[in-house]
Amino acid sequence: MTPGERWLATLWPLVRTRLPAEPGRVVEVGCGPLGGFVPMLRADGYDAVGIDPQAPDDAHYQRIEFERAEPPHQVDAVIASTSLHHVADPAQVIDRIANTLRSGGALVVVEWAWEKFDEQTAAWCFKRLGPNDEAGWLHRRRAEWLASGHEWPSYLRDWAERDRLHPGDMLLRLLDERLERQLLTHGPYFFPDLVDTSEADEQTAIDAAQIQPTRIDYVGTRL
Repeated sequence: MTPGERWLATLWPLVRTRLPAEPGRVVEVGCGPLGGFVPMLRADGYDAVGIDPQAPDDAHYQRIEFERAEPPHQVDAVIASTSLHHVADPAQVIDRIANTLRSGGALVVVEWAWEKFDEQTAAWCFKRLGPNDEAGWLHRRRAEWLASGHEWPSYLRDWAERDRLHPGDMLLRLLDERLERQLLTHGPYFFPDLVDTSEADEQTAIDAAQIQPTRIDYVGTRL
């Protein structure tokens, strides 16, 4: 199972409980090449569409940026899983999401607060990486950091600025300005890319204050 598949399998039960009852119209923003939660949504009776430039070439997807897409209107829910911190203009995207929702419709967000990825958390993750022939994004961060010769906070900031990553606290502010918050929790994020490490293992480390909880789980509704 790939890290992406582990992520979807682990997060699906959590996302599912935060959706309106089926049947309903659901749009997933940034579903990625695996199709995100769309197959599971459709299997559970939802009328679901995924939007992403790298989405599968299938009738239930639009292979385009959300900003340029033609999403259905008055949908019951929108899912945005680790996509908002990458978009060019998060305020514009969240505005468009809110306008896509019907009154009372829900936005279910799973995000990453990169600014909480401190040195202690990074060290914990790097100790749990697999062989380099299975290199993923954390392998690349470790290699680039070591090659830079910089302290971790300086490297992290430079990387985030270079990749134009939006911090989690800014995304939360934008969400709260446009939606009525129903839920906000923080939890494990790195486990799919780590060897022999489950979501529960990462949560145990969080509870013991060994690492930071960098995943953001948010639900907001349109008034």
